[in-house]
Amino acid sequence: MRHFGLIGRKLDHSWSAKYFSAKFAAEGIDADYQLFELENAAQAKNLPLDGYNVTIPYKTIILPYLEELDPIAAEINAVNVVKNGKGYNTDWIGFKQSLQEVLEAQDIDVSNALILGQGGAAKALCYALRLMNIATKTVNAREKIELDIRQFDLIVNATPLGMWPNVETFPDLDYSMLGQKQVLFDCVYNPEETEFLRRGKAQGAITVNGKRMLIIQAEESWKIFNS
Repeated sequence: MRHFGLIGRKLDHSWSAKYFSAKFAAEGIDADYQLFELENAAQAKNLPLDGYNVTIPYKTIILPYLEELDPIAAEINAVNVVKNGKGYNTDWIGFKQSLQEVLEAQDIDVSNALILGQGGAAKALCYALRLMNIATKTVNAREKIELDIRQFDLIVNATPLGMWPNVETFPDLDYSMLGQKQVLFDCVYNPEETEFLRRGKAQGAITVNGKRMLIIQAEESWKIFNS
């Protein structure tokens, strides 16, 4: 049996073990997937795993403990997948593909984006948006955001604000500025509708949660684990 897992600090919110366990059962794969709450990223080196995913807050913190980086992960400067001491990033694929699906379905063009957050997830999103030729601005979402958000076609929450169990939290924006044709994308997938998305929807914005992004990046992770 092969062993895989997810490392992070707090993993109450994570659906990764549920997703991979169901996948392994459905496809007859002799493997398991467990959650590992670690006090520091260095502890990951001692885990008896064939590969693992990385989440908050270790996507950048783990870099010094890796032996090698995939070229894309090196450019992004963050990883969410590790195999045999080598770091990879599949977050950008999950975000890019899930966003493109929504834009095509809604027949919307996006020329600029505001990324709320400046951590590992935000770095992957910025990389994806560069590939899509979408101008991007990032801000520290832990502070009040003093911007005219009407100027952005796309606003993305790349922070854990709103994530279970802290569902009452949300980025401090002037949501009354939002309108139709603006897209709010939340990388959070648990709960399915965060306060960030609920407030955007109330203003007529198009809202997207991170569930599809999660699934795509997980499947891309699995390709790496099997490569």
